[in-house]
Amino acid sequence: MVNSVRSFRSLPAATETDQGDGRQVASTEDRYRVQAVDRALDLLEFLAEAAPGGTGLTEVAKLLHVSKSSAFGLLRTLVRRGYVRETRPGPRYHLGLSLLRLGDAASNQLPIGEFCRAAVTELSRRTGLTARCALAEEGQPVFIERVDGPGGVRFHTPLGRCEPPHATAAGKAILSCLTTQEVREVVSATGMPARSRHTITDLDDLLADLERTRQRGYAIDDEEDADGVVCVAAPFFDHSGTCLGALSVTGLKAAIPTRRLHELGLLVREQADQLSKQLGAPTVNEDGRERTIES
Repeated sequence: MVNSVRSFRSLPAATETDQGDGRQVASTEDRYRVQAVDRALDLLEFLAEAAPGGTGLTEVAKLLHVSKSSAFGLLRTLVRRGYVRETRPGPRYHLGLSLLRLGDAASNQLPIGEFCRAAVTELSRRTGLTARCALAEEGQPVFIERVDGPGGVRFHTPLGRCEPPHATAAGKAILSCLTTQEVREVVSATGMPARSRHTITDLDDLLADLERTRQRGYAIDDEEDADGVVCVAAPFFDHSGTCLGALSVTGLKAAIPTRRLHELGLLVREQADQLSKQLGAPTVNEDGRERTIES
């Protein structure tokens, strides 16, 4: 989230549409818009991105395009309910602690399993491969959903178990969202044992691979976890912009030519970004990697 305060939209009158006979009617969306609620939500979003020192009454009135008395009435209502906090001298206004309660309730009600299940089902359909979803647990991937691809090939991938972060695409996708020091701490705890002839077992080599992963937006396990098996994964993010886990697809090396890995990577990344959006992640720019709130 950027520190600078973004410019919020003004609150125009209800949009009107021409019916062809000169009559103007409000659109359905604007017809049911409650202006006072709209203003209150604009105010809360503004306070969320304001400087740590808070916001004054004059700024609020200017933002909402209302008089200071109207702005003061709105602020006092929100202060009384705990959604805005007032500090002095000033007074200055900040987000209130009641929002923590609502945020916690929203997190508890978030059907992460349902979102992940839908994502891997769609990913398997689009790629024709086995698709999985892993959550990040102390830098390691723990798979919670799997949809097998069509055909007779089935991979032994039990759910609910940590898999090696250095040797799997999902693990490397998750590690790519950590700092170098955090990566060092994770692999110090898990080790970097060889899983196949192609496993990365040197930390510097792993860090270089993670940098490539960040640049393209997806990770590749090219027979690193098991001979003859390749995997591609991309991270997804929660409402705070923190990596929550990764989506991945798995297939046989013989059936996936090297040139197709990039195509798969873009598909997995696209699906992961869609999942991030469903989970309320900050805005994803056109390149799919930058996650900052912008105007």
